[in-house]
Amino acid sequence: MSTPAPASPDGLAIVEQWLNEARTGAMGLPQLMETAGKLQAASQIDAAILLYQTWVAASDSPLRQVACFNWGTLLGEKHRHAEAVEVYETALKLAPNFAQARLNLGHQLEHLGRHEEALDAWRQVYEIEEPQGLGTDPLDLRLHGINNAARLLEDQKRYDESEALMVRSLEMKADQPDVIQHYVHIRQKQCEWPVFKTVGEVTHNQLLTNTSLLGMLDESDDPVMQLLIARRFVADRVVKYHGKPLHRLAAKRREGKIKLGYLSGDLHMHAVGLLTAELYGLHDRSRFEVHAFSWSREDGTELRARIKAGFDTYHPVHALSDMAVAQLIADEGIDVLVDLQGLTNGARPNILAYRGAPIQAGYLGLPATSALPGVDWIIADRFVMPPEVLPNYSEKPIYLPHCYQVSDRQRTASPAPTRAQAGLPESGFVFCAFNNNHKMSEEVFRSWMRILRAVDGSVLWLLADNVFAQQNLIQTAAEEGVATERLIFAPRAQPQDYLARFQLADLFLDTFPYNAGTTASDCLWMGTPILTRSGRTYISRMAGSLLSAVGLPDLITTTLAEYEARAIQIGNQPARAASYKRYLAEHGRSSALFDIPGIVRDMEAEFERLALLERAKQ
Repeated sequence: MSTPAPASPDGLAIVEQWLNEARTGAMGLPQLMETAGKLQAASQIDAAILLYQTWVAASDSPLRQVACFNWGTLLGEKHRHAEAVEVYETALKLAPNFAQARLNLGHQLEHLGRHEEALDAWRQVYEIEEPQGLGTDPLDLRLHGINNAARLLEDQKRYDESEALMVRSLEMKADQPDVIQHYVHIRQKQCEWPVFKTVGEVTHNQLLTNTSLLGMLDESDDPVMQLLIARRFVADRVVKYHGKPLHRLAAKRREGKIKLGYLSGDLHMHAVGLLTAELYGLHDRSRFEVHAFSWSREDGTELRARIKAGFDTYHPVHALSDMAVAQLIADEGIDVLVDLQGLTNGARPNILAYRGAPIQAGYLGLPATSALPGVDWIIADRFVMPPEVLPNYSEKPIYLPHCYQVSDRQRTASPAPTRAQAGLPESGFVFCAFNNNHKMSEEVFRSWMRILRAVDGSVLWLLADNVFAQQNLIQTAAEEGVATERLIFAPRAQPQDYLARFQLADLFLDTFPYNAGTTASDCLWMGTPILTRSGRTYISRMAGSLLSAVGLPDLITTTLAEYEARAIQIGNQPARAASYKRYLAEHGRSSALFDIPGIVRDMEAEFERLALLERAKQ
């Protein structure tokens, strides 16, 4: 492996001198590390890599493994993962018990997709009672290995192995907020109830307070709890920026067309991308200029191409720092920045903290308060966010008159399969619940089992997200006296095939407190009625908002008893379910819910009003 010397004329001579000292043995390890640190501070990472490479090749120091460790770290920073693996392996040949090198080797192997080798590297650290490291507590080294293995196993949906390692980690050290957060969520994904199961010295309070905001949306309909969890995340993870908002420092005045910006890493095959694909292109170009600031992946789908084509300017910001993205937003003169991610996976909330735009609003990605200091507004309607709940939100509402949710009128479905093709019985009432498994609470699932018992011959059609959830749901059904064959599990499918399934269902049973959002839109678009329960939070009122806009408010309930009784009533009166289907077939797509140009016009009116008020302050 070889690295070119830096081409900077200012530093070339001194770097050559340092390289010569490394090559001739005139540089000791402490001087090497100090010199490499200077190069790093000057952003000359390639020169620092070359310096380490040169020194290691020429040295017979008994501490060469330390230099290799630092060299490998720099190679990893430059995403030269294969070279980093070679260097860490060299370090381990010199010092087989060098735990930090083995831990970092695992990270580089993971980057290369060599997952089993990465897991094995970490295992070799955490299975040793007293792993050897440079000035690091052996317990911390073991926890590092365990926690990284648990994370990778979770990513691979090997949930049972992952959870077992999390339990082991928490038994060794209870005060690990990140591990607790993942432990709670992995139990949610497996429908492993109760979710808040204490382990070791971890208390129920620790489980509760260290649950992620998304995890809490699954568990609680208490808006105060959601706000507290959001505030804790912001306090722990979001930069505390006290400088002047970047939009105030921008050289250009905001004038001419109003500039809208959308901020997201989910503008691809994702729930947010599926909902918003049509939105961007519908903006009135005589009044608005539309920008994306995105770190979304290039997944090669037609959806991705459609989304990108909807913007006047698409700014890929993967390589930019959070402040640099905010500065770009300010430099582009964005009037209104719409954050489509909030605190969800992959979010970059620090961009919002620097306030690159004078108006920053949350939308769709996080249907809850974010407590982010850079987000002053949230796009809503008066159903999902009635006035009485406003004290529990850090944001002010931008109210749309009919429904908060845009969707895509260009989505298409495959021809409906037969019942046999879908694995359904030829007769009997079909309840379906295609929400993600983590949204299923024990209370709601046991209610579904009572509904099945009360509706003879009925079945429940579910999403088979993972085998562990499937096994736990079957076990809970058995506890409720429901035979396994009455639960039909559908595998994940391509969007067109997934949409086609809805046509075979008689009634969709919504989850609570985490309602269906994108799934509810898909269901109503395909003409299948939804029974929902609306609570006290934005997320527990989403499906109710859609049902109100589509013209079926009688499918909104507010208590578990009412929800259960209504489902049984409809299940025992299939003609009633058929009448809802006829209504949706005749009127659903022409309702306010799917008047997407109208929703966009309503949105634009509010954006324009707020932007002009801000421009008047310039």
